[in-house]
Amino acid sequence: MGDIQKCSMLLFILLTLVPSVKPDALQLTSETYQPTLDKNKVVFINFYADWCMFSQQLAPIFHKAADILHEEFDNVKLGRVDCEQQQDIALQNAVSKYPTLKIYRDGKALRKEYRGQRSVDAFSQFIKQHLKPSVTDVTKLEDMKVDENTNTVIAYFEGKGSPIYKTFEKVADELRESIDFIAVLGDASAQQRAVGEHVAFKPKKKSGEEEATYTGNLEDAETLKTWANDKANPLVREITFENGEELTEEGLPFLLLFHKPDDVTSIQRFKAAVTKELLQERGKMNFLLADGTTFSHPLHHLGKRIDDLPLLCIDSFRHMYLFKDFNEIDVPGKLKQFVADLHSGKLHQDFHNPPPEDKAAQGHHHGQPAQQQPDSTGAPPSEDSTGAPSADGQPTGAPSGDKPSGSGSGSGKQPPETVFNKLAPSENRYTLLHWRDYSGNYRDEL
Repeated sequence: MGDIQKCSMLLFILLTLVPSVKPDALQLTSETYQPTLDKNKVVFINFYADWCMFSQQLAPIFHKAADILHEEFDNVKLGRVDCEQQQDIALQNAVSKYPTLKIYRDGKALRKEYRGQRSVDAFSQFIKQHLKPSVTDVTKLEDMKVDENTNTVIAYFEGKGSPIYKTFEKVADELRESIDFIAVLGDASAQQRAVGEHVAFKPKKKSGEEEATYTGNLEDAETLKTWANDKANPLVREITFENGEELTEEGLPFLLLFHKPDDVTSIQRFKAAVTKELLQERGKMNFLLADGTTFSHPLHHLGKRIDDLPLLCIDSFRHMYLFKDFNEIDVPGKLKQFVADLHSGKLHQDFHNPPPEDKAAQGHHHGQPAQQQPDSTGAPPSEDSTGAPSADGQPTGAPSGDKPSGSGSGSGKQPPETVFNKLAPSENRYTLLHWRDYSGNYRDEL
């Protein structure tokens, strides 16, 4: 027997004697994908392609995290889906970039992708957070802590053993990523239960939303889930640097209210106008609140400052268009027409060929800024092409000495370019597939 054969035989014997160890990340296929989701409490899946540079960089990190978490938890699995080989699974999960990281609880995908740091420690902390109870039980009122920066649903129940608690817990499992769930039990809820066991919604402090009490059947999980989800994800939402990538990836134009931090009145007026005029636009456009101090760069890009707030703007992901006068938001039909003019292309057309009344005022249709005028040569003023968040996603603000840029009219001038598309998934972090240019069009990056 040759040396190579002897070594091979020895290796085989050693491998048969070594106790089996738990594998690293599972390689999922169409046969194993759904059974894996069904059998485990939490499943974390990496959708990847072998040729993708970012997928290659992530692979050893993800495998190491799987080794650690599989050893520590029996009800957790980390899996990988090769999207080139398992295209049906990729399509089912609407994978549009590599790598895409999604978490599943009790067989169901949660709405939000994982968009955080790609490290073993970050993955471990993320999974452990999802293994914590979905409901925080409170038996002493002094122990109850409500995060004012998070939407909270609070149940006032007699105890944990009832069917309504189990229903509440089921809903919490499905909505935990966007809502805090608290159950006040026993003597701690006695005063509130004077009117019967019930569930209440407490909005985050600066949302402008009102507290509400659930009036449906407490044992009907779907109705309770719909109610809680509608309260936590209203028609008008807040945009932040934390959710900007997710919102931008939806590819829907933004209708934005830029407001001062403590301006509740304009927020309420905006919400009322959107509810009255634009319900039919839900699913076609995102209605968003933007803190003007946080998003100072887009304001600067529009030729505006914090003192000009509140103001309304549409970002089509190609250009930005200002609403003529915020005080006209309550005029019936005004806001609806503004949005209709975006869809018809009239906003862009009117920018280049302003109506006579706007020309006379040196303004622009729907209020494009006109602070700067052409110089004596007739050349249009320069348009600021910056104004995006810095590379790390944080607002940088306009330099104190800078003059805000305006937006001239005329056939040679474009409306201010989009700023919020800078929050979209970055090509420095993902390989983008059939990448949407966030104006409704697609192009193939591959």
